[in-house]
Amino acid sequence: MDNWDEIKTAYQVARMGTVSGAAEMLGVHHATVIRHIDALENRLGVKLFQRHARGYTPTEAGDDLFRVAQATDDQFSQLVGRIKGRGTEVSGELVVTSLVAMAPRMAPVLTAFQQAHPDVIVRYLTGDRLFRLEYGEAHVAIRAGTAPDQPDNVVQPFVRQSMGLYATKTYVAAHGHPQQIEGCSGHRFVSHDAEDNRAPFHKWLRAQVRAEDITFRSTDVRALEQAVLAGAGIGFLPVMEARANPDLIEIMTPREDWSSPLWLVTHVDLHRTNKVQAFLTFLKDTSKDWQVL
Repeated sequence: MDNWDEIKTAYQVARMGTVSGAAEMLGVHHATVIRHIDALENRLGVKLFQRHARGYTPTEAGDDLFRVAQATDDQFSQLVGRIKGRGTEVSGELVVTSLVAMAPRMAPVLTAFQQAHPDVIVRYLTGDRLFRLEYGEAHVAIRAGTAPDQPDNVVQPFVRQSMGLYATKTYVAAHGHPQQIEGCSGHRFVSHDAEDNRAPFHKWLRAQVRAEDITFRSTDVRALEQAVLAGAGIGFLPVMEARANPDLIEIMTPREDWSSPLWLVTHVDLHRTNKVQAFLTFLKDTSKDWQVL
């Protein structure tokens, strides 16, 4: 590709979602933005955006191009910083991804890091999709399960995500406290809707109780947590947050096989940058009391 200006323009439209937003970010007229997008689409022979009343949404082809553009733009920024002698600054976008269940812990950490480094713009991405570091989709990924084995990633052990089985005091008052989970009746359970969900605690629960006793199901972790907090039944919550909630009762002592290791993952090209190193150091320091079982 011989015209980086067109790619950079389209990338900013994808980020901002509108032509006017991209034009303001780039300091150009909106007609220039439209001209660059049209020229790039004609050059590639594909549509990069779906146009609609609210703005521009990338197509699948657009997503592929913009992931590479984001990584390239980030590397250019790092290069410019080094050339100008500004490599010691911690500024610009910091993109962190994790499972949504970690949001209650990560949001305060990211906020505190931003307060320590006001020039940082935080982008916190959650969800089940595996964000690809080699395409620049994130600077730091927190992943659960077996250690990631992508060859270009730097992987460090983090903490274990400890889960426990909880119910509200209101639920226990109405239904009692089960003496054991295996084969118990008269209780309602909250669990993931997918029978093949890989989370070790959901797999354990499905092996212990009848399917018809799992009366509240969802594919959204946040919905499952809110259901337990609302008294829908007995379900799993992160131990650290649950033990801090006076309205919750621990139904049984957390088991080791309910927990899973977490890993800090960075791409080798960005691992040694000051921004990434500053955040990793900050995260490790503030997470020292997260290991709860």
